[in-house]
Amino acid sequence: MSQALTYEAARDLLYREALLMDSGRYAEWLALFTPDIEFWMPTWRDEVTLSDDPDRELSLIYYRGRRNLEDRIMRLQSGLSVASSPTPRVVHQVSNILVTDAELGAVSAAFTCHRFDVRMDRTDVFFGRYEYRLVHAEAGWSIARKKIILLNDTIPTVVDINAI
Repeated sequence: MSQALTYEAARDLLYREALLMDSGRYAEWLALFTPDIEFWMPTWRDEVTLSDDPDRELSLIYYRGRRNLEDRIMRLQSGLSVASSPTPRVVHQVSNILVTDAELGAVSAAFTCHRFDVRMDRTDVFFGRYEYRLVHAEAGWSIARKKIILLNDTIPTVVDINAI
């Protein structure tokens, strides 16, 4: 039987994920995810309905497998990404963390990301909800699934994984 997820373990992992992204510690950030991670930010079909199938519908962001996230991070760090060159300054605030199913590792949280785009001298704020599935292994808890529900999806510019 797998270990039941506690609120404290979920909170610590989500806070650590935010800090690692904010401080540009991408290798440590990537290590938080399982090799088969599903990292998904669906689109809105209309004002009240999210898309629900990343294989058949458009997604704002969709990566299956940590290798794909590693490629995104490589582009982000390379200076070749239009969305992230130079890398914007970000701070994530994660709140309202709730373990919705301890046995399945299901967690819900609210987020706000403040981003300062250096090249455009502009500040943006993105906000929404996260839905996670966390799994326990010998090394501790890891993220097996992250769904980002972006509530202000009228995006003023290109958005990258570090701003959501």
